[in-house]
Amino acid sequence: MTTAPTPVPAPAAADLSGGPVATDTAASPTPKPAGRRLLRGKSWLATVPLLVFFLIGFGLPAVAIVTGAFTVSNDAETGAGTFTTANVTDSVQGAYWTALVSSVKLSALTALLGTAIGVPIAQAVLTSRFRVLREAVLTASGVLANFGGLPLAFAFVATLGNAGELTKMFHLTDHGWSLYSFTGLTVAYLYFLVPLMVLTITPALEGLRVQWREAAQNNRATGLQYWRHVALPILFPSLLGGFVLLFGSAFAAYATAAAMVGATVPLISRQIADALSGNVLTGQGNLALALSLDMIIVAVLVMAVYLPLQRRSARWLS
Repeated sequence: MTTAPTPVPAPAAADLSGGPVATDTAASPTPKPAGRRLLRGKSWLATVPLLVFFLIGFGLPAVAIVTGAFTVSNDAETGAGTFTTANVTDSVQGAYWTALVSSVKLSALTALLGTAIGVPIAQAVLTSRFRVLREAVLTASGVLANFGGLPLAFAFVATLGNAGELTKMFHLTDHGWSLYSFTGLTVAYLYFLVPLMVLTITPALEGLRVQWREAAQNNRATGLQYWRHVALPILFPSLLGGFVLLFGSAFAAYATAAAMVGATVPLISRQIADALSGNVLTGQGNLALALSLDMIIVAVLVMAVYLPLQRRSARWLS
């Protein structure tokens, strides 16, 4: 009968005098190098250029807008003025209020349609087996999302205007079609809002895990039930974020509407341009700043709804 050998303890470490050296069983934490702590302490310095750019590019104009909106100029030479609320009051009355409401309606409608059209396109591209198709669609979306202004207006006038090629080919005028209307402007805006939605929602769609779909299928859920009860609730904050982005792009668009419909469709951006250029009345620069302040307030209200939901989506898709 054999027995296991008895382990022999390792000899204790000895110092130079020959005596054993006491060892501490609990390992002491390794102190961090002073250089690393110094780098971490000064890491915020890397954000200084961004903060300076933000203050110059956004902070100063915002202060100028708020100050000018509540100021009326008394001296044209010195620029001196007094505090007043007349500019803000006038900006939400009459034709200015009509233009603001029309801009909100146009932006909300085009953003909703852009979201409803862009999401299925993005999903179809992601589930396609052809990688070339996916790359082509995403590349085209990146180009078309930045195609606007005068070139876009000219393209639509030449294509769907009163003498446009498609208008004459399909006799669209006989069916009540007019490019220079609210409907025509909606179609023109969708030309760059749908590609923008495809680019925005694609990363969120890629974040949907395959395990979620497989779990739904194992519980005998149909594809429609999966999208209704699993995918869409998770994607809702991202969808709302894309909607906000599209809303802001349409709300701030100016050149396309100015070149295509002019004053036919009342828009707040057109009213600001007319007030600054003095097309209607001279000396309305402060009123234009009040109209700009109204646009900022609308954008802030929309973002206030979006940000809390975006945090919720980030927890699921991370």
